[in-house]
Amino acid sequence: MGKIGHKLNIDFVVSTGDNFYDSGLKGVYDPAFLESFSNIYTAKSLRKQWYSVLGNHDYRGNALAQLSPILRKIDNRWLCQRSFILNAGVADFFFIDTTPFINDYFNNSNHHYDWRGISRRKFYLNNLLKDLEEALVKSTARWKIVVGHHAIRSIGHHGDSPELVKYLIPILKANNVDMYMNGHDHCLQHIRSIDCPLLYLTSGAGSKAWRGDIKESHSDVVKFFYDGQGFMSVQMTQTDAIFAFYNVFGESIHYWKLTKSTMQSSI
Repeated sequence: MGKIGHKLNIDFVVSTGDNFYDSGLKGVYDPAFLESFSNIYTAKSLRKQWYSVLGNHDYRGNALAQLSPILRKIDNRWLCQRSFILNAGVADFFFIDTTPFINDYFNNSNHHYDWRGISRRKFYLNNLLKDLEEALVKSTARWKIVVGHHAIRSIGHHGDSPELVKYLIPILKANNVDMYMNGHDHCLQHIRSIDCPLLYLTSGAGSKAWRGDIKESHSDVVKFFYDGQGFMSVQMTQTDAIFAFYNVFGESIHYWKLTKSTMQSSI
């Protein structure tokens, strides 16, 4: 990542959640913050701002700790919030908190989840969806990118998230979102919606991978799937968006380009 970051002269890094395995952080001074973040991503090119969302494993620990400004004092690269907007010139990134959408976590007695701030779940989710839709409508950015932890569409281990299919897809399509980026499944995926230009991009291959269980796609078009470890890059201008997936050696294993005319995008 450091080598590719230097080559591309990146502006920032996006983390798609499950930031600290296996059960998040115990508190703001948990040594796991240094052991799994500060002391790992040491390359000069990665000493840029990191923008992170919470994953389901983060909710198994002290979720509020990751949102605390104390962590930003320990390492000023760190910024994690439940949901927020990043205005990045030609692109707007809309980060959303997907874990509270997933019904299984509320019916699962095998794990403890830190639902502080989510106690009124229906109210929380309604507000999240309302805020997202309003922000997308107001956005005048050339590219609109939504980032969450859980996949909407996936042929990986976890598969599709029915709750996100139900609640998010209509909003994304209605507001001409170009792509949805996620983690959760430990793989790299490029899936294209069958009825619009929307892309579903999974980059969750930072840790354990090689699960070997691939599900069949029953709807959208799978352009690429890689079951191993790796990461992705995105470069954007007013007219072009260039994507690449890399393996752990920094070798490009999938590359594609979107070109957006003055009227619409084409793939």
